[in-house]
Amino acid sequence: MFNSKRVRKLSKFFIVTKLILKFQGLSAGAKIVWSILILLVLFLISFGITLGVLKALGKSISSPLSPLSNLKDTTSEKGGSGTNACPLNGLTFNDDQKEKWEKRRPLGVMVENHLDSRPQSGVSRADVVYEAVAEGGITRFLAMYLCQDAGDITPIRSARTYYVDWLSEYDALYSHVGGANTDGPADALEQVRDYGIRDMDQFGLGFPTYWRGSDRFAPHNVHSTTEKLWEAAEKRNWGPQDEEGNRWDENFVIWKFKDDAPSESRRNPTKPLEVDFWEGPDDYDVTWKYDSTTNTYLRFHGQTAHVDALTNEQIAPKVVVIQFQDESSADDGYPGNVHLLYETIGSGSALMFMDGKVIVGEWQKDSRTTRSKFLNESGDEIELNRGQIWIQIVPTGSKVTY
Repeated sequence: MFNSKRVRKLSKFFIVTKLILKFQGLSAGAKIVWSILILLVLFLISFGITLGVLKALGKSISSPLSPLSNLKDTTSEKGGSGTNACPLNGLTFNDDQKEKWEKRRPLGVMVENHLDSRPQSGVSRADVVYEAVAEGGITRFLAMYLCQDAGDITPIRSARTYYVDWLSEYDALYSHVGGANTDGPADALEQVRDYGIRDMDQFGLGFPTYWRGSDRFAPHNVHSTTEKLWEAAEKRNWGPQDEEGNRWDENFVIWKFKDDAPSESRRNPTKPLEVDFWEGPDDYDVTWKYDSTTNTYLRFHGQTAHVDALTNEQIAPKVVVIQFQDESSADDGYPGNVHLLYETIGSGSALMFMDGKVIVGEWQKDSRTTRSKFLNESGDEIELNRGQIWIQIVPTGSKVTY
């Protein structure tokens, strides 16, 4: 009796056998090419299956999927209520939030600003943000957290030497993904070890403190949260006190803070503040537009609003500081000579923007661990508005208009 199923099975067997024989007859180079193509096809098939499963589960490929299932770590509400001033930026909070920050030490997180990294998450909840060029005109942020919580921070990237100098003012934890490690003056990882920085490198902690999300391609997809980072630090006995019982803030110098100027005394500038870090493409130029109603500076890349993907809020600090510092190449032999150095110690010109006005003055920093100060032209320390403070470090001579 004719068996169609058996015939089909035999046909498939002969086809597979014929393909195997043809493959065996190929040259070594051709075998490699075909092997790569086969693996690529299998990957695309598995990726398609994954997308189908995610769709069936009601999840989006654009969400920051975590191996921990749903991401539920706390993102705090904006401060401004209560009577407890944050040591980092003077913003006031209620008693519950103060109780949290007194049980931890400051946390610095390296957040990238490459075009492929936008929009970032968690930056709107940083107390202080430092921004400088990491390489090739591309800026990177050092986001400092203590008094607020961010339920997702991404994308976290690698360390650079000058950020370590600013971080050292806080005796802080340092979250990053590797870093510059070529022998020479820009060897950030060696400096982290030599300085005794409390190192939260992703390569030393891994999952579940860090994970790679499916929201974008590597290397722009490393996530964490303030909660997970502080929990990991606690397990290493890196809480608010050191091994000898000294709190991180025992000798910490708090900047001088003030309340917002009354609305009638705020100035409404006719032009925005525009900052060009490097000459060339304007992808990393920053525009700040003052909002007199909220007394904040709305951040734009060019004319595109810079929005935090976690909170859907536009980045809007109370204070913008422009520090001019000498920039140079590290000349450490790294390909392309992309590693940079900044003169972080000493003094230089600075512009401080708040209440719609600009104060022309200077910055001072006596050593790696001492606190930066911002002074007016008379040499007096400036009182900063309470709230997020955004410090942009630009090479001396860079174009800044306002």
